Amino acid sequence: MARTLVNEPANYLTPRALKDAAVDVAKRYGMGIEVLEKAKLEELGMGGVLSVAKGSELEPYVVAIKYQGKDTWDDVIGLVGKGVTFDTGGISIKPVAGMEDMKSDMGGAAAMIGAMEALGQMKPKVNVLMVIGTVENMPSGTAFRPGDVITTMSGKTVEIITTDAEGRLVLADCITYAKQQGVSCIVDAATLTGGIVVALGHFCSGAMTNDKALMDELLSAADAAGERLWQLPTFDEYRSLNKSRFADLKNSGGRYGHGIIGGVFLQEFVGETPWVHLDIAGTAYTSSNGDMQPAGGTGVMTRTIAQFVASRSQS
Repeated sequence: MARTLVNEPANYLTPRALKDAAVDVAKRYGMGIEVLEKAKLEELGMGGVLSVAKGSELEPYVVAIKYQGKDTWDDVIGLVGKGVTFDTGGISIKPVAGMEDMKSDMGGAAAMIGAMEALGQMKPKVNVLMVIGTVENMPSGTAFRPGDVITTMSGKTVEIITTDAEGRLVLADCITYAKQQGVSCIVDAATLTGGIVVALGHFCSGAMTNDKALMDELLSAADAAGERLWQLPTFDEYRSLNKSRFADLKNSGGRYGHGIIGGVFLQEFVGETPWVHLDIAGTAYTSSNGDMQPAGGTGVMTRTIAQFVASRSQS
């Protein structure tokens, strides 16, 4: 399912269609569904999602799916996915070479939807809240610009350095929403940075955390699932690179350590909640066949996330 979603052309897999795919899984297994449309996003102050969506004619959505496998709704695992159905880079437009592959920029959301399908089949005794933001990043006369300052749902302001660092803005609001719903931990997955591809290539996903125990769980789950995952540091020196002169944060802290800088940007919105960030920019889509997937969408981290959640199931 995750591979199919990633492989879909962006004129077929619009933000609405990705939202519908998540809702279909929830309906199939009797999960709780909440769909936040544009008016609700505005009411909640989700300036990250809304800013990215400004350049597109297609409206954004945030989708929250609840899987309740325990008698009481507590100790909830939060799963957050980036669902940018096509990423031109916006005003900071990407080079033409390879831009067609940007239909895969919703690979994080696809992994989470795929994992929820797996949980619906396995029925583990755990509670899960999945939150994905579905949006298209396009350049137009209404698009957000470098130099703009936006306000996220958390209240933190962000100076826009590049509109091609849009996924972290979407995730920031989704993380804030998940926290407000009372999750006990957060795992997010996103095709977030080209920097992670430079660092790890196309064979291994990157991971960052503020909680060693949770990170160890994810590394163990990845090992059991046969997916490669490597932890990168989140030292305070990296976090300082996201400081802005005009806002609380800026959405790009420079070229060097880019993959880490993207991860620690998200950490500012996580706060004290145990959190692991999975950057799958190099692994969500491939041009060649591999041992675990055909060419195209890989569905990477679907297995790992399902394995992680199932490992927490109460016997």
